Amino acid sequence: MTSTTLAGPGSPSGSPDASGPSGPSGFLRSKLGGLPRPFWALWAGTLVNRVGMMVQPFIGVYLIESRGMSLAAAGTVMTVFGAGSLISQVPAGWLADRYGRRITLAGGMTATAAGMAALGASSSFPAIVASMFVLGLAIDAYRPASSALVADLVSPADRPRAYGLLFWALNLGFSVAMVAGGWLARAGYGWMFAVNALTSLAFGLLVWRAVPETLPRRAGRAGARGGDGGSPDGGSPDGGSPDGSGLRDEDDRLRDGGTPAGDHAAPRGADGGTSPGGRAGAPRGGLAALLGDRLMIVYCLISLLYNMAYSQVFTTLPVAMSGSGFSTVDYGLVIAVNGVLIVVLQPLTGDWVGRRDPGTVFAAGLIVISTGFALTAFVSSIAGYAVGVVVWTLGEILTAGLPGAIVAILAPSHLRGRYAGMYGLAMSGGAMLAPLVGTRLLAAGPVTLWLTVGGVILVAAAGLLAIRPALRRRAASPEA
Repeated sequence: MTSTTLAGPGSPSGSPDASGPSGPSGFLRSKLGGLPRPFWALWAGTLVNRVGMMVQPFIGVYLIESRGMSLAAAGTVMTVFGAGSLISQVPAGWLADRYGRRITLAGGMTATAAGMAALGASSSFPAIVASMFVLGLAIDAYRPASSALVADLVSPADRPRAYGLLFWALNLGFSVAMVAGGWLARAGYGWMFAVNALTSLAFGLLVWRAVPETLPRRAGRAGARGGDGGSPDGGSPDGGSPDGSGLRDEDDRLRDGGTPAGDHAAPRGADGGTSPGGRAGAPRGGLAALLGDRLMIVYCLISLLYNMAYSQVFTTLPVAMSGSGFSTVDYGLVIAVNGVLIVVLQPLTGDWVGRRDPGTVFAAGLIVISTGFALTAFVSSIAGYAVGVVVWTLGEILTAGLPGAIVAILAPSHLRGRYAGMYGLAMSGGAMLAPLVGTRLLAAGPVTLWLTVGGVILVAAAGLLAIRPALRRRAASPEA
């Protein structure tokens, strides 16, 4: 182990069995090694935050049981929350690119804690609606900054593994939160709000103390202060930490002299080259550059389509199972299969996925997911539903770290926050469309629903295969 990273495969080590991949330490290094310490601080904060994320899964029950709302009123409040989360993504990405990843993430977590406290203290309907909207704006504002941090800190070859480990932390934390949240709700909902607020603050504090600012220097603006590539608070113009240490030195330390994650500045077009009008040393910035990247826009549309279909797991699957005579406990047991498989298997696949073409593996994973959903059309027992979950979960594990890794391939380094925000917007949009589309398909029958869902995911897989050559060219470009 070096001073900043866990030893990777083939790295020197004092232990006799550490030199080869066959020993236990070699196995662990292949799964966890080679990632910088700031990444593990981000990972730990993500896990802590997710363990405390208890309010969101139980918010509907809280509004109805504790605040006496009708089902329709509770639905309105939750829609306001979803709208806040949807519109926060692109502005949060801009903040991460303009002011820095660390302050955006820490600020978002602080705002989330304040929103939790305000919601827990609100009793009138207008106050609850206002608090839920603010909480919706804040609760996912960290995501573009977190995604950009991984792209800044981790080399391209290790990004699928790194994003996959964050995905694993989210699922592990959520599993704990569901159990702990149920117990705390019995003791009083105030405990849930308090724990959620404290873990949000802990995440923000951990990132602030343990993760350096990684905002890249923009080409052509290395000496500028206060511009898009400079520090707005008068700090170092390369986006370095307030003590004046620059990104380049920090990146060199993080990678032990390796190549930085990327300092390409010019946005690129769908063919993988620089976008029209862009030239090295004079990058276009902001929304115009993002919207001019046709490959990114197509990828976001594919992602919206996929997430609209995948989100049926949380919207129409419980309704469909209830309509077939199954209880909420049955649904919980079936979905628990997904969580167990992810926690056990997902960390074992990251290094394998990282060595392969991301577009090909992502498309293959979507085909497996499509098969699992299509199988659901023909099941009539708990065991049958569980088999379907096993199949689509295996596909989900295969794709776990790839969405973020592909966004990192597509994004110029100084626009990584904005690109991650646009991707977050697409995913949130798919989740919001899911119940509107899914309930109408379910009205036509479960077979229609699940075969359509499987077909939509196949279309998304075909879209990924269609853009695969452009993704390869983008990944192979000097700026990547």
